[in-house]
Amino acid sequence: MQISSTSAFTAGINTIQSGQRRVEQAAGEIASAPVTAERAQANEPSAARSDIADNMVEMRVGQYEAQAGARVVQTADKVLGTLIDVTA
Repeated sequence: MQISSTSAFTAGINTIQSGQRRVEQAAGEIASAPVTAERAQANEPSAARSDIADNMVEMRVGQYEAQAGARVVQTADKVLGTLIDVTA
């Protein structure tokens, strides 16, 4: 009997990497956002603030995505361990 959980591991790793890319992209966009002192002092709403807020949300989504991928990898590891114990 052949035991293969590589697809679950691969899916988990791919999800972790996707989450990391999302976080890195959002962080890069936040870092490159223009900062204007005049608007910050006047408390005027600006598109830059909206973009930063959107990117903060994307960072959180990326975090959750990476955490979900890590759980998939952990579960696949447990399942594989159980299958090995059962077949041994």
